[in-house]
Amino acid sequence: MSITESLSKFDDLEKMNVRDLLENINKEDQTVHLAVKKVITNIEKLVNQIINKISKGGRLFYIGAGTSGRLGIVDASEIPPTFGVPFDIVIGIIAGGDSAIRKAVEFAEDNYEQAWKDLQKYEINKKDVIVGIAASGRTPYVIGGVRKARSEGILTACITCNPGTKLAEEVDIPIEAIVGPEFVTGSTRMKSGTAQKLILNMITTSSMIKLGHVKGSKMVDMQLTNKKLVERGIRMLMDELGYDKKRAKRLLLEYGSVRKVIRNERKRNA
Repeated sequence: MSITESLSKFDDLEKMNVRDLLENINKEDQTVHLAVKKVITNIEKLVNQIINKISKGGRLFYIGAGTSGRLGIVDASEIPPTFGVPFDIVIGIIAGGDSAIRKAVEFAEDNYEQAWKDLQKYEINKKDVIVGIAASGRTPYVIGGVRKARSEGILTACITCNPGTKLAEEVDIPIEAIVGPEFVTGSTRMKSGTAQKLILNMITTSSMIKLGHVKGSKMVDMQLTNKKLVERGIRMLMDELGYDKKRAKRLLLEYGSVRKVIRNERKRNA
């Protein structure tokens, strides 16, 4: 039996009071960052490859099923507004299609050929990177997708929470974050999902920083899609250029991004 399916360290959960449930879940969650720390070397290898590929016109694809697929889609969907890149640079694909984001599609993850069919809709090529996400490491949809992609000369990686899986065998860069049994036996939306989310954050954030979409610690290319982000942009400009709020706001709305304001103002004042 895989580690992600092994019995919880806890029993009689229904007999615990709410405080005990919360404290024990939290105790288990504290082990996740240690598991992620152990795989940083392979995360680094993947990030360096992603930076190289995207800088040459490539894209990053996530493929997964269930929770894993949803996590990939969440991460991909947050990249354009956060870093101001086109929506088709990081792409998340879930078994069963977009309807599976909200409601499980029965047996979608068992289709070995479907992931490659889904990827072909994007005209995937050797410039791209595929990351298969599957806590168990045995999801047919994900394994089939990365195996076919690798045979076509496309760089592949995976994020899994079991050691020595079929998925890991099929990719160039395996990332195996072994978080141990789940608090609720087999519920990989818990520690496994948390580990996957942490790793996805690391992959895309590091990649976008090195691709030039952050200055200092600030998201200078973020999209101004709501009042909160406009206010954040105004504060960035006030800090960076020493302008008052009224001037910073006028320039931000005129140019549409923090980066453009800084670039144009410094050029004007040079």
